[in-house]
Amino acid sequence: MLQRDNIGMKWLVRCLVAAGTMGTAGVANAQSSVTLYGIVDGSILYTSRTMNMQTGQNAGHQFSFTDSGMTGSNFGLRGTEDLGGGLHAVFALESGISVANGKFNNSNGNFFGRQAWIGMESPYGTVKAGLQYSPFFLSLYHTDPRGMSQFGSGLVSYVNNVFVTGLFNSNSLTYTSPEIAGIQAMGMFAMGGAAGNFQAGRQYSASLRYHITGLTLTGALYSGNAGGSAASTPVPGTVEFVGRTLGASYRFPNSLTISASYALYKVAQSFDNSVYSGGLSYMLTPYLNVDAGVWYTHDGNDGGNHSLMASSGLQYYLSKRTTLYGQLGYVYNHGRMDTGLSINNALFGVTGSTVGASIGMRHLF
Repeated sequence: MLQRDNIGMKWLVRCLVAAGTMGTAGVANAQSSVTLYGIVDGSILYTSRTMNMQTGQNAGHQFSFTDSGMTGSNFGLRGTEDLGGGLHAVFALESGISVANGKFNNSNGNFFGRQAWIGMESPYGTVKAGLQYSPFFLSLYHTDPRGMSQFGSGLVSYVNNVFVTGLFNSNSLTYTSPEIAGIQAMGMFAMGGAAGNFQAGRQYSASLRYHITGLTLTGALYSGNAGGSAASTPVPGTVEFVGRTLGASYRFPNSLTISASYALYKVAQSFDNSVYSGGLSYMLTPYLNVDAGVWYTHDGNDGGNHSLMASSGLQYYLSKRTTLYGQLGYVYNHGRMDTGLSINNALFGVTGSTVGASIGMRHLF
């Protein structure tokens, strides 16, 4: 009897060990990775006229060190795990920083205030939940002639109108479809996060993108309400506005890309701004790129409010990661329009003409 019990116990132990080994092997075989990445960008900025934020009047010219002259300085973690069957768990945590003083910048003002989401990728599309970019902003990004530079680009016009609303969206759910016959759709719904008030801070956005060879066509919409928990972020992220955009770009085989777009920012009880833009980007050599663009803004509520911004940039690639750059810009504001030239230190401009320049260095890691 004792011998039979020993045999039975040995058999049970072997089964448990085998089961445990198979479970461990399954975990060990799952492929996962986490990547640390970021951008460090600093520049020197000059503008011939600068707005006094207390009085709204011209404070004279400025010559200053500026964080993020071309691309917002940031660092982050990006991860993925292969779950098998074409499924991947993914996440991103990204914080904006300032190389000028080490504080938060280029975000909604919070730690990991640029991106903080978790999601699932599959052959049927990607679902994400958390703080992320809206389809409306991404559509504008794809057709901006200067790649949404922090100086003299569509990004300046965007933030001037609605701050970071629609750029960094809290409490959001997104779905991005796979690309089928060159067509890709994306939708976003952001819950306001206010108990008892479903409409407060509620935001939604959708886009459609068509891509074939060098041609890209985009269209997107955005609608957002004021309030909600996202309204407590240090940088305003729930400006109530309706957005619309249509854009196109074409990349020629010789590395020339031309772009044009239309964007509407209809802000509640404020401007009804239509922005028309166009420009180009060209790789002169494998180490040298030049780009230029023009943005004309018109207020549909008052034809006397309009602005014209034009800018150009030159990038010299010391390596794949390190770039030296120079940028020139001009803006003319008429009526109550206050378009500036730079996200940092010159977001708002004064009536009349202003010229500016930026030189700096960017490193990717």
